[in-house]
Amino acid sequence: MSKKSKKIEVKGTEITVIQNIEQDYISLTDIARFKDAKRTDYIIQNWLRNRNTIEFLGIWEKLNNPDFNPIEFEGFRNKAGLNSFVLTSKQWIEKTNAKGLIAKAGRYGGTYAHIDIAFEFASWVSVEFKLYLIKEFQRLKEAEAKELDWNVKRQLTKINYRIHTDAVKENLIPEHLTPKQISMVYANEADVLNMALFGKTAKQWRDENSDKKGNIRDYANVSQLVCLVNLENLNAVFIKEGLPQSERLKKLNQIAIEQMKILVQDHAVKMLDDKKDNSDE
Repeated sequence: MSKKSKKIEVKGTEITVIQNIEQDYISLTDIARFKDAKRTDYIIQNWLRNRNTIEFLGIWEKLNNPDFNPIEFEGFRNKAGLNSFVLTSKQWIEKTNAKGLIAKAGRYGGTYAHIDIAFEFASWVSVEFKLYLIKEFQRLKEAEAKELDWNVKRQLTKINYRIHTDAVKENLIPEHLTPKQISMVYANEADVLNMALFGKTAKQWRDENSDKKGNIRDYANVSQLVCLVNLENLNAVFIKEGLPQSERLKKLNQIAIEQMKILVQDHAVKMLDDKKDNSDE
């Protein structure tokens, strides 16, 4: 099970969402806390002993779990609804080999359920709460999608920057330089790209934006990042061809101007820019 967890707030109640085998599971314990914070286990058990609940869980497992034990399921269904019938999530999981529920110990302990089942439980607790839960869960997934889009772009830039720095190392850095001298060469070459695209060095940007965290590239839009990837590749080629820095800077600046004119008019790139702007708000 993934250790990653996310939190959403539903009507003043904090709800934990975790990943299990690339599926989203929501804490039933947290949902039950909305109804009675002191008796969450009792609320879940009360829901589990309901015949409709048992039938719903059984159908879900048959559809999604090839290892589900139907014989044990029939035994629980036959007893469901009787006054003497008691069932815990742990018993259900162990007897039927269920996958839709998880009984978890530790820091994020409690009973978790696949989102299909969690929404059903939320509806039993409160129809209104279920609707708010769905809304907040959808908001979480939209935020995750935006974050993924942006991270892909950033990782693409980092990978291409490695190609660029390798070209610098192989072609511009003489032997026997001190680490400080080498870092100065790298910074110098990075600023060739900064000047070509942004019209200023990293230091100039920091001096002008002392109140901001990160660097000039962290505040680039998608069009600029796409252009930067291309400039890094081209500069690596120019370095290997032996072009002097001044000539490379002139060429890269001309290319940046041409590419940005195209990119700022590209509809697909504009949509990505809009997504980034919304995620930054």
